[in-house]
Amino acid sequence: MSSAFIPIRYIAIDDSPLDLLAIEEYMRPYPFFLNCGYFSNALEGYGAQQYIKPDLIFLDIEMPEINGMDLLRKVRNEVPMIVVVTSHPEFALEGFELSVLDYILKPLTESRMKDTVRRVQEYWAMKQKAEAYEVLLEEDTLVIKEGYNQVKLAQSDIIYIEAMQDYTKIVTAKKNYVTLSSITFFMERLSPERFLRVHRSYAVAVSQIQELRQTEIICQNASIPVGKTYRSSVSRLKI
Repeated sequence: MSSAFIPIRYIAIDDSPLDLLAIEEYMRPYPFFLNCGYFSNALEGYGAQQYIKPDLIFLDIEMPEINGMDLLRKVRNEVPMIVVVTSHPEFALEGFELSVLDYILKPLTESRMKDTVRRVQEYWAMKQKAEAYEVLLEEDTLVIKEGYNQVKLAQSDIIYIEAMQDYTKIVTAKKNYVTLSSITFFMERLSPERFLRVHRSYAVAVSQIQELRQTEIICQNASIPVGKTYRSSVSRLKI
């Protein structure tokens, strides 16, 4: 292992032994993640978090004594990344309001964990950068400041925008950009005729949509989820 290799340290907290085994099994192929422990209740997990100081927690919601949402409120400012793994979709909105990085509904699958690992890696890479990009919006252009350099990006080049906790990723065919501006910042300034919010974490360029499905949109071979509260506006689209 190279001295420059610094793994992402994680713990998992879940009162189901089978679900803990599933997390362990699906995380095994990723050597850049370091397993620092599995814990069967929130109290034990909270104590471990205090001395382990993990970068990432996989957290169940329904647990005895202290549930996951209570624990989430206690550690949200101490742990850089929290991924909720639960059977309860009704806590999703509150979870995202508390800045969880991802919200997985059980049963956990290998493909779903793969998506989460990608999201965690992208967010972690952004967080490790010394300088986050700044962005200014002009008429049909985004001016992105990368340190002392400036990049002018035509709004027509944007495929979609993805919120990732403190950051927002701007995805184009050639390159992705990162800004500290929120996705709400973009949606308040970009033309609603050209960009559509389709999920709490995603907005898409209407011109880039290739296929509309009930729960997802296909843009340039990327699959963008459609949130329940946004389905009516998505259904009115004509492509």
